[in-house]
This record gives sequence, structure tokens and C-alpha cells, in this order.
Amino acid sequence: MAIIGIERILYRVDDVDRSIRFFEDFGLPLLDRDDGGACFRLPDNARVDIRSIATDPVPGSQIVGIGVHEIVWGVDTAENLERLVARLATDREVRRDADGICHFVADGGIAMGLRHWPEKRQIFAPTEPVNSPGNLQRMNVPRRWIARARPKGISHIGVISPDIEGLSNFLRERLDFRLSDRQRSFAVYVRADGVNDHHNLAILNANAGLPGMDGTLRFHHVNYVVTDLDEMMAGKNHLERRGWPKSEWGIGRHRIASALFCYFPCPAGGEAEYGADSDALDDNWIPRDFSPMFGIAHWMHDLPAFLRDGAEWDVTFAADGVPAKGGVQPHPDL
Repeated sequence: MAIIGIERILYRVDDVDRSIRFFEDFGLPLLDRDDGGACFRLPDNARVDIRSIATDPVPGSQIVGIGVHEIVWGVDTAENLERLVARLATDREVRRDADGICHFVADGGIAMGLRHWPEKRQIFAPTEPVNSPGNLQRMNVPRRWIARARPKGISHIGVISPDIEGLSNFLRERLDFRLSDRQRSFAVYVRADGVNDHHNLAILNANAGLPGMDGTLRFHHVNYVVTDLDEMMAGKNHLERRGWPKSEWGIGRHRIASALFCYFPCPAGGEAEYGADSDALDDNWIPRDFSPMFGIAHWMHDLPAFLRDGAEWDVTFAADGVPAKGGVQPHPDL
């Protein structure tokens, strides 16, 4: 084990004040603010840095447009940090700053960093008991009434890359990431070795030909973890009351990762996502290979046109990324 999560992300934006206001409404706790930007600190001690792309660009970042321009991975021990830095330094510059962040540029042009993260906090957010027919877990007790969403940490980042295999291989070979799942010809999902998140990086194919995917390296979204669907909906309602526009994606549950999602267009770039109830993985997990349409969603509250006809059941197991014959079959009742 070495990398234990996302320690911080660095947004570079064209409207600093609007971006800060959005994340305050989104539920991130403001740590400090100055004339140049702001820093938010989540309950697990991950940080979100907001600065101007014009005056404070991230060295080495090849991401086009605004959004997250650097991802800093937290490392469990100083020894593991030095081991990873030595491995990276064989063929690229690694620059260490006063905060102990070792900055480098990953294959494909994404700026990243490594930092020993002893401040990481383990967050416990128990869910409410759920009643279902014949299974009463909550008797004479109402559910909690949640006024605001308060994200607990950062689960994953989504990037649009023209070389999804090159970036995936770099992360797996140089930083010991694990393959989680593939969305055939569309995306690769990988997780750090010291976490149980389904994925920490979703690498989307810039050559897929869909809107926003024009062959260029771009930022796509950040997933901020909340406790459950109730907290997600409280956050959605609050953002809409504050005047922020809705996403075309809206609310649903992905098949890949099984996660609940709620996206919002973000003035800092891409989308900001509330996420909850994702699959948890360890090294016993066998990666799967999904057809793109089937993998997108189990359900969505407002079905988009491209999913109106549904998708054929098409998912197989994959050993080290190589699809296997047979695969996962539908439940007999489906």
C-alpha cells in the first residue's frame, strides 16, 4: 500500500469569485481566502485549491481550458513517498516544494503530485436504517431531515484523454494503480492501491466523438462523496434554490461502480458531482468490460434521448484488461 487517496486538487479558473461562491453553496468548507483565490478543506483533510488560470497556471499542465489542472495523491508513509519519487525520477523531472509536494507530469500531460499525508482522516458517515416490505429496520423513528449536503472527501477525478491506454498504463506501472473496469472504447477506470474506492481516476476517450470529446486533453468532473441519496438531494435542492443551473445528466445510478450520481455544471470547469453508495473494491476484484451504453446507467431520473431504447446486456469479466468469454449474465427476472 502507498497511495491512500486524493490529497488535493488544483482548479485553475477564469472566474475566481463565481467559482468560490459555487463551492460554498455546494457544501465545501472554506479554509482560507485571499485576493488570488481560496482553499477549501474537506472533513477527511483533502483540499480544493481555486486560483486564476491567467495569473497562476500549473507548471507542466497540458490540459486545455479551465478545471482541475493538477491532482496530488496522498501517500501513507515517507518511505513509500521516496520510493515512488525515485521510480518517477528515472525519466522525468520531479520538483519538491515547501509543502512537501513532489510535482511531476504524468504520461499524457496531466500534472500530478505526491505528498506524505499523515493528516488524512477516516470519516464515518452511517446511513439511516431502511424499511422495505417485511423488513422493518426503523420503527416509530422518522428519517433525519437534512438541510445541506456536506461532502466528506474526493472519490475520483474524470479526465478526457487522447491516450487512455497510455495514461492507464503509466498509473498502473509507475504508481501501482489497479484496473477496476473498462467501458469498451470509451473509458478506463483505475484506483490507487491503498483505497477501496471503485476508482480514483476515470479516463475518458477524447477520440470518442461525443460532445466535448474532440481529441483534446481536458478536465471532465470531480466526484465529491456524500452519505446517501437524501444528502445528495438536499444538496441538489439547495444549489437550485441558489440559482445554479441543472445538469443534462441529472440524477441516477451508474452500472459501472453501482454509484448514485448527481452532476452540476461547475463554473470552475466541467461538472461537480455528488456521489454516494459506490462499490468498494480490494485486490480480489476481477475487472469487467462493459459496452459503453450499458455501462453508463442502471437508471436515470430524466432519461436522455440516447438511452431511450435501452442498451443490450453486454458485460464480460476481464483479466488484467483482456475481456474473457462468457461474462456476466442477466438475472433471470430481468
